[in-house]
Amino acid sequence: MTTATDIEAMRRAVALAAEVVGSTNPNPAVGAVVLDAAGTVAGEGATRPAGAAHAEVVALAEAGERARGGTLVVTLEPCRHAGRTPPCTDAIIAAGLRRVVYAVADPHAVAAGGGEQLARAGIEVESGVLADVAATDLQPWLVAVRRRRPHLTWKYAATLDGRTAAADGTSRWITGAEARTDVHRLRSRCDAVLVGIGTVLADDSALTVRDWPTTRQPTRVVVDGKARTPLSARVLDDSAPTLIAVGADADGDRVKALRDASAEVVELPRNNGKLDLHALIATLFEREALQLLLEGGATLAGSFVRDRLVDRVVGYHAPALLGAGPPVLSDAGITTIAQAMRLRVEDVTSVGDDVRVTAVVEREVR
Repeated sequence: MTTATDIEAMRRAVALAAEVVGSTNPNPAVGAVVLDAAGTVAGEGATRPAGAAHAEVVALAEAGERARGGTLVVTLEPCRHAGRTPPCTDAIIAAGLRRVVYAVADPHAVAAGGGEQLARAGIEVESGVLADVAATDLQPWLVAVRRRRPHLTWKYAATLDGRTAAADGTSRWITGAEARTDVHRLRSRCDAVLVGIGTVLADDSALTVRDWPTTRQPTRVVVDGKARTPLSARVLDDSAPTLIAVGADADGDRVKALRDASAEVVELPRNNGKLDLHALIATLFEREALQLLLEGGATLAGSFVRDRLVDRVVGYHAPALLGAGPPVLSDAGITTIAQAMRLRVEDVTSVGDDVRVTAVVEREVR
């Protein structure tokens, strides 16, 4: 039976997980608390960067012998497989715990089933405790694992009338400094940042995390069918890895030049004249890029919406009106209101002088 102490410990585990979001990819950000036999906190921890200890192991190490006969409270079901690290279930059984309480079941085909393994070892297991709360930060990872494709967040910045630039093309700065810093927070949580060649040519952004603490840089991905990325572009510097997706028909000399500039170049098939975005995200998933941030312009965003590959939208709205200029979204293949991509508003927050709206696409997860 779940106790008030379990609930309190789970809330602490959720807070610990939130502190490491983005630093553990491609592993999920997990928090864990060990209670001794008397119900007192004996150890706690969060998942460390990929290849290092999971949250359960960190918490057990801190608890030491006090874990024996106690309870482990963790935000995600303990894994039972050996990957970069040994199974967490082995460490839990060896520690002599009496109970394990977890929030969210692990959907991973290989790692799932840890709860059952612990139960077979004689450990009392309770699941689903504060699952909705724990799933908030886990959701992108859960979606990626369940669907076998990356979770994609589309981010944009626009005026209240939906313009991303003025009629003359000027766009710096539509939103304020606080909103721009918040974008770096989003980047820090993702494995890859995607833009189209139009954005590279227009803005020449480095696409790195600069104004937010981070232990790693996401991969920069440029959708560039004809391999037009200039060799002087900032996305080709050495501050982060870069992948350029070109068409299989791209000019061979340009492709070679990009590879010589240390970019990874992948050649993709075309679908109705455009690069096959499904092939792109499959390629990224194979490279363990489970959480993507789309920062491309209206055309690329329209293509992702058309292919129903967007999972979440984060829009920064500046209190300004332009009346003309590029729209947020170009043709997405939607011709009638019945075809509209419907979203559920998850959060509305003031960020400096701007307003950030976060909405999720609700679809059945199979």
